[in-house]
Formats: sequence, C-alpha cells, structure tokens
Amino acid sequence: MRIEHVGSTSVPGLAAKPILDIDIIVDGAHLSAAIDALQGIGYAHRGDLGISEREAFHSPDDDPRRNVYVCRTGSLSVRNHLAVRAVLRARPDLREEYAAVKLSLAANPDMDIDTYIARKSAVLQKVLEISDLTERERRQILLVNDP
Repeated sequence: MRIEHVGSTSVPGLAAKPILDIDIIVDGAHLSAAIDALQGIGYAHRGDLGISEREAFHSPDDDPRRNVYVCRTGSLSVRNHLAVRAVLRARPDLREEYAAVKLSLAANPDMDIDTYIARKSAVLQKVLEISDLTERERRQILLVNDP
C-alpha cells in the first residue's frame, strides 16, 4: 500500500479549491480490506462513481476537507492522477494554463461540477499528451471526464 497526495493541491503554485485529493493505492488482493478499514474508521463508501478500479469515500469530518479514493495499483485512475501531478509540477507553462482555465470556470456562479470537469478536459488532455499514457488511455480519460 502507498498513499499519494494528488489533485491540484499537490502542485505547488497551482490554483486549487481547499480540498485534498488522496489516493490510497493497494494491490487488487487488498482492495476489500482497504475498503473495510476505511469504513471501520468512519469513512462512507460511495462506490466507484463510474471510475473502474477506484472506490470513493466521504470523509467522517472536514478537517481537512478531502476526497479519498482506494485505487488498484497500476490502474488508469492512479496513472492519470500521478501523470497530471508530475507534468504540472515540471511544466510551469502548463500549470499556468490549467490554472487560468480553472479560475475562469470557477468565476461562473452557476457552474456545476460536471460541467467544470468537462470544460477542464481540453487542457488536461494537453497535459497528458506529454505523459507516458497512451493515446487510447488518454481517450478513455477524456470520455470519463467529458462524455
């Protein structure tokens, strides 16, 4: 098992909502045990929310606010999160471009989360083009984020 801080708050200098994204990465054989352990300490299991090999949880408190996921080692979800983090940490130009898109979307008071995610997809695809993800994997990510 390992735990990775992912998402916008894991990239120094990137505009971010004050919510941590945490991936708990486990081998497939330990997935059920990890789910049970989190439930045992008060996390509410929310299912995969449409992302295969990733189980989402609602935290029992907001200190700090966080999204917690149990992910299978090597899954596309984990590889996506780690690739975006790595590229944005290494490329200030892409980090700033992504921040500008996020800030523009967040300025709309009527913005819902699904639209927000969909409209970030183009810049995230640009970020992922320089990662080790294949074209097919990038397409899978795009279809999840912007159906």
